[in-house]
Amino acid sequence: MGDYFERIVDVEATGEEAGALAERMVDWMVAEGLITREMSDDGVYSHPVDKGYVPGPNWARALAEPPYPDWLPGPVAVVVGRGYYVAGQGVDSASFAVCPRCQSKTVVINYPEEFETDEEVWQPFEDAIAAWMETGEGSAPCASCGASVPVTEWQWSPEFALGTLAFDFWNWPSLSDSFCEKFSRQLGHRTVEHGGKV
Repeated sequence: MGDYFERIVDVEATGEEAGALAERMVDWMVAEGLITREMSDDGVYSHPVDKGYVPGPNWARALAEPPYPDWLPGPVAVVVGRGYYVAGQGVDSASFAVCPRCQSKTVVINYPEEFETDEEVWQPFEDAIAAWMETGEGSAPCASCGASVPVTEWQWSPEFALGTLAFDFWNWPSLSDSFCEKFSRQLGHRTVEHGGKV
């Protein structure tokens, strides 16, 4: 048992524009019939948000396949503010990061040989992310080329994302690729999608 989520993270929005973007996307989803303006806390675990928008009559249009007839999706939580997002449970780091300057890959979790974070490798990233979350600025050094790279420019493994705006679809069936692409176009920014369970 548990609750599942699919998440779309805007990885380009600034802190200053995230709030207005969130409102615009909610307006769009309401107009599309994907959600209503009614709020619920039923099955929402999106820290620090504890409520989301109740699905609308056309929620199934966002899906990859038609849902089971009796499927009842949960709310859509909108999270505004600097944060990091990890798919699934039990892991709190990226499995790797790619330097945008030299394209070298820093391995943090050496799958499939290891399933635990190499804390020594992750620490500079963790410190930089904490600084970014607090101040809006944080950089981590590349072990290969020595460049100090802002954490928002590192290329993270697919299950990890940094952003100032995220949308959590709680207990929805799989979202379609076309919907995620349309969502990204509506935002006007690059997005990262992943899912997990709590």
